[in-house]
Amino acid sequence: MKRHPVLLGIIIVGILLIVFFITVFAITYTGGNTTLAMGDKVAVVDTKGVIKDSTTIIEQLLRFKKDKSVKAIVLRIDSPGGAVGPTQEIYEEVKKIREKKKVLVSMGSLAASGGYYIACAANKIIANPGTITGSIGVIIEFGNIEELMKKIGFKSVIIKSGEYKDVMSPFRSITDQEKTILRGVVDSVHSQFIEAVVEGRKLKREDVAKIADGRIFSGEQAKALGLVDSLGNLQDAISMAAEIAGIKGEPNVIYPPKDRFSILDFLFQRMATDFINYLENKSCQFNYLFVPNRL
Repeated sequence: MKRHPVLLGIIIVGILLIVFFITVFAITYTGGNTTLAMGDKVAVVDTKGVIKDSTTIIEQLLRFKKDKSVKAIVLRIDSPGGAVGPTQEIYEEVKKIREKKKVLVSMGSLAASGGYYIACAANKIIANPGTITGSIGVIIEFGNIEELMKKIGFKSVIIKSGEYKDVMSPFRSITDQEKTILRGVVDSVHSQFIEAVVEGRKLKREDVAKIADGRIFSGEQAKALGLVDSLGNLQDAISMAAEIAGIKGEPNVIYPPKDRFSILDFLFQRMATDFINYLENKSCQFNYLFVPNRL
């Protein structure tokens, strides 16, 4: 039979392309970490940036909670905090998981306010000496553009069902009664934060109350206060998690699988998302105490 070198070359190139795309798919889908590795595992879940929604983090935690080969979970936190509701939802889920598996927190450059709130649910907290943490407090912030509206001749018309339905409206000044109401909400949520620290860190309430004024600490200072257990990096946290879970030797470390692969996502959307997250994190480094309605 007469051979066709051109056709043979096309077939070979086609096979190589198929192998290439399958490899890229596997690496992207698993995040570069195979979940098919044999033996006991330590799972790492990232919590990065401002906490706006709890859905993804909780899904990842539940995935590893159900995986019998995962003996411990390391929650890597690099966050200035976030909205009260999602923060408390993640905190409660970590507490539930802790009853079945060991959960350790590894703090990155910043694990403050809501980021620290979540950490209190873990069995152990490991921070870098220079990690910025603490900021045990709550803030509600809103703007008032009443004077600006007067200058441009804009008037707001409000029809409301109750006296306080438009609390925090930017179109009028807040009343003393409304300040009292908001203060009550802030104090209530602040008390919940303090209780989370007291329960999670096994500290006295009066000791926590003394430092629960929004101040921040370095990891080294936090350790001296009992807010964290030890100093170290992510690898130290993974090693400690393996040791506590009774894993002998080097543990298999796995991460949640990434979203389903697509070439367009791989080439463009990932880069755009990473860039936006980078800008968001940079903008929050020194301003997390001033984010509206955040723990």
